[in-house]
Amino acid sequence: MAPTWPGLVILLQLFIVQVKLCEIPPGNTRLIQSLNLKLLRATLDTSNIANPSVYVGLRLSEAHHLQTEVNYLQKLKVSMQTLASSANKEEASTGILALHLLALKASCENMDTPESKKLITNLKLQLHEEKRELVMKQRLKSNYYQYSLGVLALCVNKKKVDKHIINKLLDAEEHNKFDHGESISIDTEAMAGLAFLCLKRSDEYPTDLKRHLGKAIESVKQKILDEKSTDGLYGNIYSTPLAVQFLSVMGIKHTQACSKTIDSLLEAIKQGKFANPMMMSQLMPVLHHKSYLDVEKVDCTSKTDNTLLNPSSVLPAVSTGEDLLKVQLVVEATPGQAITHDIYVPSRSSLLDVLQKEKNQNPNFKFETKDSLYGPYLSSVNGVAASLEERTYWQLLKHPNISLVEGIADYRPEDGERILLRLSKW
Repeated sequence: MAPTWPGLVILLQLFIVQVKLCEIPPGNTRLIQSLNLKLLRATLDTSNIANPSVYVGLRLSEAHHLQTEVNYLQKLKVSMQTLASSANKEEASTGILALHLLALKASCENMDTPESKKLITNLKLQLHEEKRELVMKQRLKSNYYQYSLGVLALCVNKKKVDKHIINKLLDAEEHNKFDHGESISIDTEAMAGLAFLCLKRSDEYPTDLKRHLGKAIESVKQKILDEKSTDGLYGNIYSTPLAVQFLSVMGIKHTQACSKTIDSLLEAIKQGKFANPMMMSQLMPVLHHKSYLDVEKVDCTSKTDNTLLNPSSVLPAVSTGEDLLKVQLVVEATPGQAITHDIYVPSRSSLLDVLQKEKNQNPNFKFETKDSLYGPYLSSVNGVAASLEERTYWQLLKHPNISLVEGIADYRPEDGERILLRLSKW
């Protein structure tokens, strides 16, 4: 039966009117401003590598300190020059290239410069390398999160994505390949969903492909909604912002469950759980009713300075307490073989502090880290290094088998906690 005229009007309104998901309750303005200020201050910390995600988060906010953003963009451009040359293949990963491309788009600068074109070309080449690796070895060079981010970055910049690249992502969604261990990866589902939505909105692709994209979008939506917990979170507190970004673009209306989601995120901000700049940057668009798809619509002419910032200030380090707590560290480099260390550290110490304390006092314990946009991560423990070729990594778990959702610099163990460092496959 054909829809009536009033029905058609309602359907059209659903497409025309922007539906805001998860309205922020009144009275939280200062809390959001404080998070915005923390993200701005993170750009002044010279000990961290330049993070394009931080810049994107700032550009999608309604609070700005324009000179700080300009200075940070210049810092990012130094990194972009390295990426554009492809001199360092490890640094020029799919995800890093994609985030820099999104940052450049958010800056409103000319995207037709030789540097910008080189960055776009390198990302396209990287995606083709990913696809080739998938065909030859049945696995990506990186992972589906980065692959999705790469597709999204090209789409937001209105660059046509090869149909074969898109089909590999569609196939992965259809065959439930966005997993993390034994559970679904909400981060990956959400990022892939945003990429699918961007592609479907484009005029570059045929009707049959858009039909497949529409089916994939509905699949992503259902998988994310199925993972919603009783407190309104999708996956965990850090994967929820990306999930909300995706759902907001889908136009899902405000519900009581949505209120729980925002309440949980706001409470997490109050508790200081969003201290990592990467995590803050993914949450920022949500707090301003935006998503990564809004990068292509950033209006730089309307942005004005409305945030006070002391240029000499940086994020203060979290001070440790006076009380000592005991942490038991268990190293499992080989299944069934574990080495246990009992360590006493001041309260509020990070897991990185725990590792460093044991390294300083025990000549038989050693570890190495590498920097990433998410902060330092374990690359080697007691001489056993994680391997990209063998697809191994040092997994962080809380006894008996609960994966930590924070990194070694952000997680703060409680007294008596048992932390496992396990060499695992991914």
